[in-house]
Amino acid sequence: MKRWIALVLLLPLALAACERKSSQEARQPERKAPVLVVRELPPPPVAPGVGPFSLTRLQYAQLPGWYQDSPEEAIVAFRRSCQRLLQRPASAAIDKQGRYGRVVDWVPACSALGEPGAYDAEGARRYFETWFQPFMVAGEGRSEGLFTGYYEAEVQGAISRGGDYQWPLYSPPSGKVGDRASIDAGALAGKGLEIAWLDDPVDVFDLHIQGSARMVMPDGSYRRVGYAGTNGLTFVGIGRLMLNRGYIGPDQASAQGVKAWLRDNPDQATALMQENPRYVFFRWIEGDGPVGAQGVPLTAGRSLAVDPAYLGYGMPVFLETTYSDGRPLNRLMVAQDTGGAIKGAVRGDLFWGTGAPALAIAGGMKQKGRYYIFLPKTLNVAFASLPE
Repeated sequence: MKRWIALVLLLPLALAACERKSSQEARQPERKAPVLVVRELPPPPVAPGVGPFSLTRLQYAQLPGWYQDSPEEAIVAFRRSCQRLLQRPASAAIDKQGRYGRVVDWVPACSALGEPGAYDAEGARRYFETWFQPFMVAGEGRSEGLFTGYYEAEVQGAISRGGDYQWPLYSPPSGKVGDRASIDAGALAGKGLEIAWLDDPVDVFDLHIQGSARMVMPDGSYRRVGYAGTNGLTFVGIGRLMLNRGYIGPDQASAQGVKAWLRDNPDQATALMQENPRYVFFRWIEGDGPVGAQGVPLTAGRSLAVDPAYLGYGMPVFLETTYSDGRPLNRLMVAQDTGGAIKGAVRGDLFWGTGAPALAIAGGMKQKGRYYIFLPKTLNVAFASLPE
């Protein structure tokens, strides 16, 4: 009985204590999950005099815009490159100079790729941060270089010559051939090398710069042509010639401006185009396209043309540059292509896709910027010009 009396007496006190505790908890501010604050760091400057080519090891927080990019979009391009790499012998070098190891050094990172569609932006960042180390690239002590854009043209064409279709696309000839002027004059005519005929000589010339096209056939169907070789002569950009001669102003010095002037001035266009002696030959492309120098289909906005003397095909490359209107352009790309004008340690050409929308972005792009290559953490990066 005494125990029951004690419990009855203590019950109001316990209830009061519970009420006080509940009241105190109600007055306390709601606890929120901690927020991860990522602080981006400025990339370090490259000191002059480090040699003709150098890499500087960085942290991901030093890549401008790394945490704002959507790197899962680059996974599509990188998976294509990995599939191509894994078809090569394990002992094959990744690049011409042998700087970036052999295929066997890249197998762990490629094998760790998840299934298509398995990544969101955070998961893709985690993948690259887990498997790769970023390095800033510099040439001759300078980390800044030039970045341009290219696209897959859409042209009107036919298999046979006739009507409006009077300007040929050639497959590669055997042996040496002359310059553009001699080929235009008929050096390859009658040899059975014509694979298609276009309705516009300016489109043919532009196609020799872009390297690929989606061709609209007379019946409305599509076929693709892609790069198959050149005559081996040096590329000359006629846009610079036109600007220097006063044919166009700085506001017209874009792919669109150059093409418009050539069409408006046909009496001068042929001779001007022939000042670029380099001539490109083509082949039919089946399936997805266009296909880059690595031999894989390019991914719009994520494939980058580079100089293979400095980078290897299939390497992830984080880009720091701007659009032609000055907006920041910081995104992860994959080195999958090259081009006659793409020369130098820090030089890139961004593939933007097919047709007029892609041309609108690519046409006026001629921007300064940097890039940062990603190398597998399993790779022992050690060569003389790598600063510690």
